Amino acid sequence: MKESNCIKVLLADDHQLFRSGIISLLKKEDEIYIVDEAENGEELIAKYFEKTPDIILSDISMPTLSGTEAIMKIRERDKSAKVLFLSMYDTEEYIYYSIKAGGLGLVSKNILRKELIKAIKIVNKGRRYFGNMWSEKNLSDLLNRYDSILTPQIYYNNSSLSLREVEILKFISEGFTSKEIANKLKLSKRTIDTYRTNLMQKLFLKTLPELIRFAIQFTMNNGNKNFPDYVLK
Repeated sequence: MKESNCIKVLLADDHQLFRSGIISLLKKEDEIYIVDEAENGEELIAKYFEKTPDIILSDISMPTLSGTEAIMKIRERDKSAKVLFLSMYDTEEYIYYSIKAGGLGLVSKNILRKELIKAIKIVNKGRRYFGNMWSEKNLSDLLNRYDSILTPQIYYNNSSLSLREVEILKFISEGFTSKEIANKLKLSKRTIDTYRTNLMQKLFLKTLPELIRFAIQFTMNNGNKNFPDYVLK
C-alpha cells in the first residue's frame, strides 16, 4: 500500500529503544506508516505541525513537556488532532487524565501488536479506545464520577503546599515512580518517599491510588502548567 493511503502516525517517547520496538511492531502493517519520531513534548509539537500526521501515538511522561502538556498545546491550535496515549499505567485515573488532556485512547506499553493496530485504527476514525472493557457508557460514568469529586484547588488553598510538593504532585500525575522522580530532582528515593507520605498526611489521603487521583486532578485543575524551575527545599 502506498504511504499516501496509510494511517500516518507520529510516534513520541523519550526512550529510543521503546520507539524502535513500536516501529518494529508496526513496520509489517501495510495500513500504518510512521511518519516521524519525537523524544520530548516540544519536539512533538514541532513535528506535528510539520508532518501533519493522521494520529499521534504518545507517551504520557516525557521531558521538557509531558505528552499531555504537548497534546493540550497542539489541540489549542488544532482541535481535530487525534491522540492515542501510551503509558505503563492504564488505570481509571490515567484514563480520566488522558481524556481530559484531549486523548481518544490510552493503551499499556505492554500491549500486543494486534491490539495496538486495532487501537490505532479505531482512534484514526475519531472513536475512543481504552481497551475492550471500556464502553462509551463506562467512559461517561467514569468522567461523571471523577468530575464530581471535590476540586483539588480547595485542598491546595488550605494546605499551603510548597513548590517542591507541587512539583512532585505533577510528576506523580504523569506516572513517575519515586525512584524516577528522585533521579529527575537529584534527590534520594527516601526523600521522595517522605514527600509522598507528608503529602498524604497534609491532604488527608489514605492510599496511594487516592494520592495519584488527587495529583491528576490537581494538575488538570491548575491548567497542567509548568511550575517554576526553582522550588522550596
